[in-house]
Amino acid sequence: MTETRMVGMKADTDVSDESRQTHDWQEAGEAWGRSANDWSCLFEHYAVQVMTAIFERIEMREGMEILDLACGSGLVASHAVAMGARCVGVDASADLIEVARLRTPEAEFHLGSMFDLPWKEPRFDAVVSINGIWGGCGDALDEAFRVLRREAMIGISFWGNGRPLDLRDCFRVFALRSPKAHFGSMKRLNDTSVPGVAEQMLERSGFEVVERGRRISVVEWPDAEIAWRALSSVGPAVPALRFGDVDAIRSDVLAAIEHCRDDRGIYRFRNDHQFVIARKP
Repeated sequence: MTETRMVGMKADTDVSDESRQTHDWQEAGEAWGRSANDWSCLFEHYAVQVMTAIFERIEMREGMEILDLACGSGLVASHAVAMGARCVGVDASADLIEVARLRTPEAEFHLGSMFDLPWKEPRFDAVVSINGIWGGCGDALDEAFRVLRREAMIGISFWGNGRPLDLRDCFRVFALRSPKAHFGSMKRLNDTSVPGVAEQMLERSGFEVVERGRRISVVEWPDAEIAWRALSSVGPAVPALRFGDVDAIRSDVLAAIEHCRDDRGIYRFRNDHQFVIARKP
């Protein structure tokens, strides 16, 4: 469940060109797999609230076959299997796929690109993508449409731009310390936070939008060291960590989340997490 973006951007809601830009899925996979253990154990559960909302709306039930695009280390698969569904995940990171296979051996995982799925015919009863489809990922929605059965549902999530938004200043640190090319890419990817953009992307791929909703994502870390390990495990941190002063970046990130620390010293990271549900006619 990759989630590469800056937050709070103003974007043009005409996504006709931007939605079809190509991403280097192998480069993304390398970035997200850089700290796979920390990501899967310390951060991935940020998505539980929005994942639960999506499961309810796609009417997750026993026996369904679910496709999880940008599946990461398999949070969706582990919960879907627990509910009696069959889950297939696709992700660009070999390391995250390895964690997913060890975590949920009952599921099926594929290393590859969500822009080029390996199935020729409609197969799935639902598609889910937790923070995996952003601005420039329209071709992935085309592929999702192609492999879904008629009347099947898709649910995608992404960071919103409402309150609370504890990640805004934190991720700005990574963005400002990244090479300029990466900063521009992160801005474009966050277009989905603007109301209407994700809906237009889905409709352009042939889906009928059902609803847009939101939850508050909550993830907690017991101390500063664990908080830093969690936050530095995300893909968008990699360009900054490769080219910048890691100690200075760490100091700036912890300063940006100081307001998240409660009286017990626990860092509680709360963010606007939005989703859109659509149907294949």
